[in-house]
Amino acid sequence: MARSTNTDLRKQLIYSVFVRDFSASGDFRGLENDLKRIKDLGTDTIWLMPVYPIGKVDRKGSLGSPYAIKDYLDIDINYGTKQSFHELVDKIHENNMKVMIDIVFNHTSRDSVLLSEHPDWFLRDNEGTLKNKNEEWTDVAELDYGNLELWDYQIKVLKHYAEFVDGFRCDVAPQVPIDFWMKARSEVTKVNPKMMWLAESTDGEYVRSLRDRGFWSSSDGELYNAFDMTYDYEIDHLWRSYVKGEIDDSTYVAKLNEQTVIYPDNAIKMRGIENHDQSRAHDIIPNNNDLVNWTAFYGFQRGSMLIYNGQEIGAKHTPSLFEREPIEWADIQIDLSDLIKKSHELMQDDIQVDGAYKVVSQGHGIVSVDYQLDDRKRIGVFTLRSNHGIAKVDVTDGIYKNLLDGKEINISNGIIDVKGLPIIIDIG
Repeated sequence: MARSTNTDLRKQLIYSVFVRDFSASGDFRGLENDLKRIKDLGTDTIWLMPVYPIGKVDRKGSLGSPYAIKDYLDIDINYGTKQSFHELVDKIHENNMKVMIDIVFNHTSRDSVLLSEHPDWFLRDNEGTLKNKNEEWTDVAELDYGNLELWDYQIKVLKHYAEFVDGFRCDVAPQVPIDFWMKARSEVTKVNPKMMWLAESTDGEYVRSLRDRGFWSSSDGELYNAFDMTYDYEIDHLWRSYVKGEIDDSTYVAKLNEQTVIYPDNAIKMRGIENHDQSRAHDIIPNNNDLVNWTAFYGFQRGSMLIYNGQEIGAKHTPSLFEREPIEWADIQIDLSDLIKKSHELMQDDIQVDGAYKVVSQGHGIVSVDYQLDDRKRIGVFTLRSNHGIAKVDVTDGIYKNLLDGKEINISNGIIDVKGLPIIIDIG
């Protein structure tokens, strides 16, 4: 780890872009034209989903998955050129944002440069046939990290990009040995000591299923030996069960609190209610008021915040990874831009970075979050199931200002009357 991880990364708003579907042109230029708006959301870092050439052999759909990569050191001609990629990075930097790129080192396409030049670097069965850990991934060939020459090659790739980008989001990071990631980080630090490292971690059942079949798979705790940030997929199944009404909030809340004690003190979770692998949040949370509360709640959790392109307009359609389905930016279902921006502003306060943190189930779909730093408190109250009710808080009675909308909040006998909208107040 990320022993060196700076907790200020909890202030990060990370905006994920699928270049193919982001704009009408589906290229780097289309993204460049919208950088000011993205920055105005509060974005600190733009995470670019893979921008490399996509393989054709066993391709899924007509365009293929951006995660079936033919060449790590080239650029998809549909997006632009190496030069235009560098120009995009420069433009993002000029707009005071950082660039995080997708690193997909578990597998390549089935017609990749590596498979052609180094067929011995890939997992195979006893008959020599390519073998995948996940049978659904029929468009990729998985790499075998038993070959140390592969380590050297991949680290050279990382060092190349570390010369001009600011972060790596590492796809299915648990399936690549943690010793590789630790060595990679050590080597990359020599080129760029400020590099951000984000692991796409996985849930416990997936880790178990791989281990039971004799494959390497890292837990989140192990990943923090090399990474600054991980996904919160280990509790994602509980979140989805709660949203569906299958469990009450106490189970979900308990797991959120557990994260503060099972991971290193400076460990960072990236919080997000949607991404390219999951259904749109507005699709699974159709009620606008609930969506507002969930967006505010996730922005108030300890950790960095993820926004997937189109989330800010409440898009409901989840774009395919295998076809071109441009975001309909004019079709605004609900404009969450101001809420996202305000959440980011609040994240900059050290109380949400280093303050003592606790999530409390208030019952009936109402959840509160408490931060305390020295003699200051910050409390958020969120109704996650369109319920009106009350929240009990350890606060002196009086009138407080809701930091989200500026309205007055009356606390009487230690009780807040919750009327549907998210509330965040400062005390002291």
